[in-house]
Amino acid sequence: MDLETRRHTEMLLQLAVLLCCSYGAIGKDSCDGPLVSSLPQSSFRSSSQLSNSHGPGFAKVNRRDGAGGWAPVESNKYQWLEVDLGERTEITAVATQGRYGSSDWVSSFLLMFSDTGRNWKQYRQEDSIGAFTGNSNADSVVQFKLQQPVFARFLRLLPLDWNPNGRIGLRLEAYGCPYKSDVASFEGSGCLLYRFSPNPTPIRTAKDSISLKFKTLQNSGTLIHTEGQQDRSLTLELHKGTLLLHLRKGKGASTGPESHTVVSLGSLLDDLHWHHVAIERVSGHVNFTVDKSTQQIQVPAELSPFEINEISFGGVQCHGTQMVLSRRNFHGCLENLLWNEVNVNDLAKQRQKVSITGNVTFTCAEPVSVPVTFAGAQSFLQLPGAALQQRDAGGGGVALVAVGVAISLQFRTWNRAGLLLTFDLQQQVGSLWLYLSETRVRLQIHKAGRILLDVVTGFGLNDGQWHSVDLTARRGRLTITVDKEESSTAHASPSFPVVSGNNLFFGGCPDSKNNQECRNPFNVFQGCMRHIHVDNNAVDLIKVQQMLIGNYSDLQIDMCGIIDRCSPSHCEHGGRCTQSWSTFHCNCSNTGYSGATCHSSVYEQSCEVYKHKGNTTGLYYIDVDGSGLIKPQLIYCNMTDKTWMVIQHNNTELTKLKASSGINQHLAYFNYSADAEQLGAIITQAEHCEQEVFYHCRKSRLLNTPDGSPFTWWVGRTDEPQTYWGGAVPGSQQCGCGLQGNCIDSDHYCNCDADRKEWAADSGLLIHKENLPVRWVVVGDIQRPESEAAYRVSPLRCHGDKNFWNAAFFNKETSYLHFPTFHGELSADISFLFKTTASSGVFLENLGIKDFIRVELSSPMEVVFSFDVGNGPFEVRVETGGMALNDDRWHRVRAERNVKEASLCVDSFPGTTQKAPADGHIHLQLNSQLFVGGTASRMKGFLGCIRSLQLNGRTLDLEERAKITPGVSPGCPGHCSSYGHLCQNQARCVERYNGFSCDCGLSAYAGPFCQREVSAYFKPGTSVQYTFKEPYELTRNTSTQSQSSSIYSDLTLRGENVSFSFRTTQSPALLLYICSYYREYLAVLLNRNGYLDVKYKLQNSRDAEVFRTSIRNLANGQLHRVSIRRISETVRVQIDQQRREDFNLTSDTEFNAIKSVVLGKVQESGELDPEIARLNSLGFSGCLSVVQFNSITPLKAALLYPNTSPVIVTGPLAESTCGSSSPANTYPAETTHPLSGVIAVVIFVILSALAVMVRFLYRRKVTFHSQEPKSIKPEADSPEYPFHSEPTSQNVLSENQKEYFI
Repeated sequence: MDLETRRHTEMLLQLAVLLCCSYGAIGKDSCDGPLVSSLPQSSFRSSSQLSNSHGPGFAKVNRRDGAGGWAPVESNKYQWLEVDLGERTEITAVATQGRYGSSDWVSSFLLMFSDTGRNWKQYRQEDSIGAFTGNSNADSVVQFKLQQPVFARFLRLLPLDWNPNGRIGLRLEAYGCPYKSDVASFEGSGCLLYRFSPNPTPIRTAKDSISLKFKTLQNSGTLIHTEGQQDRSLTLELHKGTLLLHLRKGKGASTGPESHTVVSLGSLLDDLHWHHVAIERVSGHVNFTVDKSTQQIQVPAELSPFEINEISFGGVQCHGTQMVLSRRNFHGCLENLLWNEVNVNDLAKQRQKVSITGNVTFTCAEPVSVPVTFAGAQSFLQLPGAALQQRDAGGGGVALVAVGVAISLQFRTWNRAGLLLTFDLQQQVGSLWLYLSETRVRLQIHKAGRILLDVVTGFGLNDGQWHSVDLTARRGRLTITVDKEESSTAHASPSFPVVSGNNLFFGGCPDSKNNQECRNPFNVFQGCMRHIHVDNNAVDLIKVQQMLIGNYSDLQIDMCGIIDRCSPSHCEHGGRCTQSWSTFHCNCSNTGYSGATCHSSVYEQSCEVYKHKGNTTGLYYIDVDGSGLIKPQLIYCNMTDKTWMVIQHNNTELTKLKASSGINQHLAYFNYSADAEQLGAIITQAEHCEQEVFYHCRKSRLLNTPDGSPFTWWVGRTDEPQTYWGGAVPGSQQCGCGLQGNCIDSDHYCNCDADRKEWAADSGLLIHKENLPVRWVVVGDIQRPESEAAYRVSPLRCHGDKNFWNAAFFNKETSYLHFPTFHGELSADISFLFKTTASSGVFLENLGIKDFIRVELSSPMEVVFSFDVGNGPFEVRVETGGMALNDDRWHRVRAERNVKEASLCVDSFPGTTQKAPADGHIHLQLNSQLFVGGTASRMKGFLGCIRSLQLNGRTLDLEERAKITPGVSPGCPGHCSSYGHLCQNQARCVERYNGFSCDCGLSAYAGPFCQREVSAYFKPGTSVQYTFKEPYELTRNTSTQSQSSSIYSDLTLRGENVSFSFRTTQSPALLLYICSYYREYLAVLLNRNGYLDVKYKLQNSRDAEVFRTSIRNLANGQLHRVSIRRISETVRVQIDQQRREDFNLTSDTEFNAIKSVVLGKVQESGELDPEIARLNSLGFSGCLSVVQFNSITPLKAALLYPNTSPVIVTGPLAESTCGSSSPANTYPAETTHPLSGVIAVVIFVILSALAVMVRFLYRRKVTFHSQEPKSIKPEADSPEYPFHSEPTSQNVLSENQKEYFI
């Protein structure tokens, strides 16, 4: 064939393929023709018929032949009607009708399909719904459009329910169109090899696809293997009933994991039914589809581009290569093999471009296998017992006796336990039970409650795979073998004959009180059995179905109804799926998620949320998108007035650079403790983010301003070079000093660009979120001999949570916000906060054609979560037990619905959970807009505020939508009513637009909630003196006593509140001294025996009065809390939690003209009482904390506000944690990590050590010069000192905190 002829032939072939595809597309649109009405009566079969005129051949829709339809002899669940369509056909719909002119109809039924009339498969809707709803009368036609078309030759309909006042009566129609099927049969030794040309040349296209259908009884074998350039290969392998797609580079078992990608999909594919497979390569990813499940695989760089030379189907031997991945070739049938729409089967038949190796035929020869399904608690199969053999009885007679047991079967199940077989032994020896126990096969023989024999073998037999069990007992030796393996064989030598009685019972026992022959003390078997042999004779299960042999109940014969509920898995976020016959379970351990499907995060979405739950500074797991795909991350939360999220990276230390010959640039990469996706979500959610950058220079220019090309730049998350520095704006090519106009050289926009020999610096904050965080820094001007530089990039810091405070106020019942349709087909979680004074209202609603979802306040004390996914309305309610929710305070609602259950939680009230129907619809199908604060179906909406509304982890922007919606306003004030209790120790709650703050002005405590003790350690020479303003009149020369008296009365105290904490081992000691301008005083001291003395002198003419408390040895190094309260002459003293002690003053009760409050040593000691002076000379060594005198907090003023308070500090004084009531701990006890006690401590230490190791082992600095060793002593004009005492440095973490950061 010349080149031109070949070209024309290929064009014709492509045109033919195009026409076929076009015809197929047209056919798809019109694949709804009737399939049954024109069939002859011989195409119909049934389980039975009431009479000849009620035969199955009359079961045609809208026909009145015979008795008007099919009716069986008995109306029970074992009846069926079967139709033979003559050939494999695409079936898209079915319709049913009752028997004409009667009261007979079917109200629900199952639909089965098969290629051969054997080995039936049930059609399921949504993988869970098996039953179809039928008719409600005898005349109307009910039609069902199948969600997925069926390709089969035989249909079988099994009635489940029928008219209770009639009987089963049925007429049937199916709709569809012809189906083109090209098949190839492989017997385990053959394969097809498709080469693209005699001399292989690579074919590179933007898109490639392979599709086929297969069916097999073998659970392993290679379906597809491709060979490409540079030893790249793709292999599709069936392994234990699951398809594995291998993408490899290189040959042999030594290939490393970096060049081998494996993806698994599908399950139970060895069921001898057709399964569809498609592999599509598009650019850098591969779409892998098995039946209705698809996975997208990102192709590693080393495996792309993938250029294919040849493809083999059915095995790899066609390539002449033995692959370690493939244990065997494929054994079964392949249908419609298409490579880029080219029919490989057709080419193989014509011997064009496809070579055949081994035994490959183009018809599908299917083995006969009749499985049986044990589905329920009443399922059992009864078969005749042991065969009898002739034996000489003596005297010329012949006796029939059984000589042993030989029984074998195959089973598959998900259950860990269940009865496989039981029978009574002859001669009343006992009863034998063969059963699954903890995934192993166990045989026991009992008699009168005593175990005569106990044998165990096998392991892990509940994996859904077919497993064989062989039981033999001959001549005193009993053997059990599992899966024909010697390692799973157990032997026993019973001392009695093991011979079965008259009946064998498989799976369970008849439910009969009079049944003495079968007893099952174990679980019933739920699963499938096949290949049952008794005395080496195969049991014909079709005869069992026809009631010709044996007996059974609640069995599905000629089908295996096992379902893999973990494929695809409904367990989210890495939850591990396990299953039984009827349900599945998700193990959410170590995932950070909870719930029936591991859908809901156990962590909060920001530090802001943790703060408003009362948590303090520390490490917390943050799940920034809740139930979304982004993983939780351990983040440091710095709870100050603003709540900062601090994200560390691997290079926060100052890095010094010096010139080195041949090195022009230095490159540094910053690896953050959160990945790119987490960082992006954190930054987007935050109100403000910043990152401080420092550049110290000597003869090293930074941005080369004003007109030169930048020497240094950095790269953020947009991967674009940024040529501005801290304190400036994007695109400006300036530093902070340039923007402010205060650079050291006005001709340049950066201090370092002046290029001076003296050390200079440029630093500032990068605050434009779209560019953060800093990922790379490139430093350029370091090649000159005198060039020196140093840089540092601080951790990323963000504060605020736009989602948490996003709120809307609904001021009309008819007002609402609308959003796009909520898509939560399989999992839906809804969370929000609300406050209202209304008694009821709808929070949100979304409708579908029939489905809906709604959350509402049904009464002041009840919230209702309702929905319908096709099983009828479903409600979950939470009642608050008399606590009203319309109290104008914030309340939190969390609702979740998944395929297993629905739950609702309101605040901390007990939540409610309801299980979903076992075999119900699972997809929530909505199509209307989502209404918030109102509803399309009801008139009464919601009055009040809704805040932080999140659906499946995504926050709805209520404020933005409220700005353009009448009757709704953005934001919602009034947070102190809900959060004010977080402000402690006499703090005042202050309202803010987004949240609140705690005013600690009148409290001796500090911190975001005024809960942090303000403490200091005092040495003997330390003194803190808080001085009150001297009364003006005391400085005037006045001679009239009456004038003074009137002024003194204005400054008189008739009571005091004094409180403080202390810790010391010193006694005696002066703790606190308060004096007046009239030499009156109050002193609190420890005497030499460790008792606390309160000494008052309020009258000069009388001696001081001393009140001694009864608590001894207070100088024991422990922290003690002291409270002194005087009202007139009554003095009340309480120490710690001890009983309060009351004392009475006998002198004057007025404390006049307070002069000062002194902590520690009194510096002005000239007028001190002699005893006080003696104690004062010793000074005080110890800790004082949270000191308060009425509204004055002298220690807090000295430590936190020394420049604005009338405080004089003498001697060393620094804030300390010595006054903490619990041992000092950098992080809070509650980090919401599921660890506690010793385990938590051990794991924390391990993680801390790993963090330190990671810091050094994984620091990714790429440098192109040699750095100066750190041990070199700095020069006199080196920047060493400025580096260590940078006044503008914002060190968020202390050194200890950095050490423990993970």
